[in-house]
Amino acid sequence: MSEAVFPGDGEAREEILDIGRRMYQKNYVAANDGNISLRIARDVILVTPAGVSKGFMKAAQLVKMSLDGTVLQSGGLKPSSEVKMHLRLYLENTNIMGVTHAHPPVCTSFAIAGVSLDKAVYSEAIVNLGVIPCVPYKTPGSQGVPDSVAPYCRDYNGVLLGNHGALSWGASLTEAFFRLESMEHYATILMYTGNIIGKANVLNRDQVGELIRIRERLGITTGSVPLS
Repeated sequence: MSEAVFPGDGEAREEILDIGRRMYQKNYVAANDGNISLRIARDVILVTPAGVSKGFMKAAQLVKMSLDGTVLQSGGLKPSSEVKMHLRLYLENTNIMGVTHAHPPVCTSFAIAGVSLDKAVYSEAIVNLGVIPCVPYKTPGSQGVPDSVAPYCRDYNGVLLGNHGALSWGASLTEAFFRLESMEHYATILMYTGNIIGKANVLNRDQVGELIRIRERLGITTGSVPLS
C-alpha cells in the first residue's frame, strides 16, 4: 500500500456517483438498495449514505470514514448500514481499493438458492472472474456478514451473499464494478444453460488448466478454479 496512488476527494466522489448511476440504470439495485465505497487514503474511505438511491446521489451526501469506523465527514447523513462489510474487506486485504454491493436479479436468485457460480462452461469467466462462492445467509448489517466474507477477500474477486445479493471488490472501483457486471453476466449464462436450455458442454480439466495459464500470464492471481 505504500506505493498506492489514491484518487483525490473530488475525483473519488464523482466516480462513486457514476458507478451508482450505472448500477441503478442496469437494474442492479432498486429504490435505495446497494452500497459503494472507495479508498481515498491508506485508512480512509468514502462510502454511500443510508437511505439514498444510488441513481440520484449528490457528491456532498457521501460519507468519509476511517477504517476504524469513525465518521470524518458526513454531510448530515449516516453511512450505509452495511459499511461494516466494506471496512472489513479493506482491513483484510490492503490491495482492495473499491467495493460494490448490489442486488442484480440473476446473481441474487443464485444467492437465494444458495448456489455458487462455479461451473467450467464459460472461458471468459474462468480467466477474468473465476469462482464466485455463495456464503451462508447472515442478517444484513450484522457482524455476521463481514465475518462470512472475510475469508474470501484475498483469493476471490467477489461472493454471493446468501438470500441477499452480490458483493465484489477490486484494485479500483471500476474494476470492482466490472466484476459485478461479469458476475451477473456469468450467472445469466448459467441460468440459461442450466435451467432453460438445460444443457452445457462443460470444459474438461485440461481445457480449464489452459485457461488458468492464460489467467496467470495476464497477471490475474485471484479467482480460484471452477468445477470441471
